[in-house]
Amino acid sequence: MRPKLFIAAVFSVIWANPVMAMPGPDTSFHEAVSMAWAIDPVRTELQVGHHSARARANAAGSWFAGGPTLSGEYMDDHMLGSNEGYTTYQGGVSVPLWLPGQGSATQKVANAEAASLDEQLNVEHMALSIRVLDAGAAVLMARARVDVAHTLYDATARMAGSATRAVHGGELASVDGQMAQAAMENARNELALAQEEAANAAASLEVLLGHPAVPDLGRYGGDDVAHARFIAPRDMEDNDPRIKVAHRNVEAAEANMKLARRSFMPNPEIGVDAIHEKQYGSPWDDRVGLNFSIPLPSEVRNTPIMSEARNRLATASSQEIQARRMIHLEMTRVRERLIAATTARRATQLAAENMEKRAAAQERAWRVGESGLDIALQARQAAANTRLVSQRAEVEWHVATIRMLIATGVMP
Repeated sequence: MRPKLFIAAVFSVIWANPVMAMPGPDTSFHEAVSMAWAIDPVRTELQVGHHSARARANAAGSWFAGGPTLSGEYMDDHMLGSNEGYTTYQGGVSVPLWLPGQGSATQKVANAEAASLDEQLNVEHMALSIRVLDAGAAVLMARARVDVAHTLYDATARMAGSATRAVHGGELASVDGQMAQAAMENARNELALAQEEAANAAASLEVLLGHPAVPDLGRYGGDDVAHARFIAPRDMEDNDPRIKVAHRNVEAAEANMKLARRSFMPNPEIGVDAIHEKQYGSPWDDRVGLNFSIPLPSEVRNTPIMSEARNRLATASSQEIQARRMIHLEMTRVRERLIAATTARRATQLAAENMEKRAAAQERAWRVGESGLDIALQARQAAANTRLVSQRAEVEWHVATIRMLIATGVMP
């Protein structure tokens, strides 16, 4: 499907409906994500790993494959019971050499791992933004439940008061008064449970942000999505940081395979030796020379190294394919969720308005004796339930909108 037609199909149902006010937002979503990012422990871990990889790349630019090795010897004839004066001092220093292409291959591996960690930082930032989004939505939904429960409690308390006065005046049976009291107590219990849920949700969000704040999700709606910069679905997937990090891991594995081929034998060493000795009847004698050590290749050593490099490359390639499949499926779900949330938002909003009118009409009918108390209470409870569903659908619509923006690479 062409990008423009695809966009039109997804977002044709978004235009309409003024945004309902979210209860009690304290900060923008972008600021909330920044607050969470500043104290995210995974970010610190990845940054340390990135600096370590860069340090390994710089170290691989050294002239030698490792640090120098010092050697020394001292020999004389005194321990044999002789005192002829045979004494020898010998010392040397040697350094390991890079095999052909091994140093540059080591640098490429370290740079590839650093690039992979860069993308992992982007993945963590995206995952953290989704966690903030979900936690903020949970707080807003919990507050909506408190608001609805409080409204229901006020309505049932008002009806219970009227019923109590009617029972005392002999205008209403006592069972109706008891029914109204029971409805009020149930509403009180629901309010207490809603307040508990709101407190727990706010505490979870505070742990994530480090401050008692609630992101304002209500400012993001259909206009933000419609005006976002859209590209083809395939390009959206390629732009996803999870795809990028999987591809970077493949590149790092390929660089590691080249390094394994370059490391076909242990590193040779070359150095200098100096000897200072004394023999019986001879003057002091000094000598200087070179030394070298060349370990020969061995299948016992090389086979495990090559096998591990092949396994790493195969694992990285498999994970890239799986990541592409997962992201493709997730993109589809995000689009369908937004379409469904848009429809649900409008439908539940209309249902809530109608159920509220019905509840008000049933209460008026009960007060004038045209309807029973049980019907009025049921209508009020149904209106509260529908209003709660509507407010949750409102939050879910904003969440779906922001989630779609994040999927397109836009951080609200």
